[in-house]
Amino acid sequence: MEISFLLNGETVRLTVTDPTVTVLDWLRETQGLRGTKEGCNEGDCGACTVMVSDVNGNQALNACILFLPQLDGKSLRTVEGLAIGEILHPVQKAMIDEHGSQCGFCTPGFVMSMATAHANDAGDYDDQLAGNLCRCTGYAPIIRAAEKMATEPKPAWLADDYASLAQLEPTTGHMMPTSLSEFAIWYKENPDATLIAGATDAGLWVTKGLSELGKVCFLKQIDELAEIENTDVGLVIGAGVSFTRLRDLVGPLYGDFAEMLRRFASTQVRNAATLGGNIANGSPIGDSPPALIALGAEMTLQCGFETRTIAVEDFFIEYGKQDIREGEFVRSIFIPDQPDRLKCYKLSKRFDQDISAVCGCISITVKDGIVSTARIAFGGMAGTPARATAVEQALVGKAWEYDIVETALPLLVRDFAPMSDMRASAEYRMKAAQGMLMRYFLEDSGLPTRVLEVTS
Repeated sequence: MEISFLLNGETVRLTVTDPTVTVLDWLRETQGLRGTKEGCNEGDCGACTVMVSDVNGNQALNACILFLPQLDGKSLRTVEGLAIGEILHPVQKAMIDEHGSQCGFCTPGFVMSMATAHANDAGDYDDQLAGNLCRCTGYAPIIRAAEKMATEPKPAWLADDYASLAQLEPTTGHMMPTSLSEFAIWYKENPDATLIAGATDAGLWVTKGLSELGKVCFLKQIDELAEIENTDVGLVIGAGVSFTRLRDLVGPLYGDFAEMLRRFASTQVRNAATLGGNIANGSPIGDSPPALIALGAEMTLQCGFETRTIAVEDFFIEYGKQDIREGEFVRSIFIPDQPDRLKCYKLSKRFDQDISAVCGCISITVKDGIVSTARIAFGGMAGTPARATAVEQALVGKAWEYDIVETALPLLVRDFAPMSDMRASAEYRMKAAQGMLMRYFLEDSGLPTRVLEVTS
């Protein structure tokens, strides 16, 4: 595979023989650019953060779980490429002035996240830097440095990179298809191939599982998979839409969903991860499926030129098994238009950048004091994300009152038999899920939330 991209402003053309070489390894081992550090090698610590730009803007990404072909047609900036001669980037100068570097190992990653935020005029630094960990606990001076550099002018190379991107020759071929029809035909004939969109999971298969992926296909060049259509009856979201774009999209419509997405992994991971990938992965602790199930979302699957549509809740059959046929892939997700009755409760050990122990998403419609519809979905409670149908049936048609909700809580044991693991015990999960439903009622009724004693 032939690819071309910019590296710190210079055009690079490569023949890639191993498509699963990570950008981190290539930078350090081939280019001698060792400012980009290897910390966790799984996309958690942010020490390897780089800035990747294309016609859609600038993104902070984790180089450790970014495969080299994913750079095709883009601009890559590392910490070595920030300064212009002896003139430091505003981020670098601010970090020096505010004593933001301690042991220094994590510093390049922080600097690149901050440089990307600076390029994007993004000022929510607690959010922008949530994916960068400092083991020396140097966060306070780092935040001061970020605030100090915020109004400084952008470096000249930023505009130069955008101008140079137009000169790059795009890659074609089955590993990097550019049209949906081309990909669909090829994948029907090669159903054993590994599909890679953001690589936030596939990257770990390589870096942690030491897996050989064999035949691969990169999907991020397919524009049709990244399309968003706002119709009269709801939203159609392409499977290739990133979580960063998804959050911006659903924010005005479903505020709690957007806030949960803010806590989904980190800025770097949200920039790479896709909605379709999060669903197709089939994880029982994926954060998007419970919300989509509570919203009554549907998904379109495609094989060749044939498509079929199923409810998101029906996609998950059992742990590790989904309703997806040979040669089929997730094309899009549809969220029907509806009033915003959705609340999302993500319970995790760390507030930011952590996997859910329980994720509860609830949407209940009340008319004249009576529950007319109820969709209650949980992740982390079973082998798949699923609805609490027994509880829903106990609520629909009943008065929206405290005693009715309290009576329905024990029925959750009919819907789920949670397991105990490193994140939570089965008993804790059950009580947490019951508490989430009661919290929904209290918040919706304008009553004060409090610690509740609920029975299982």
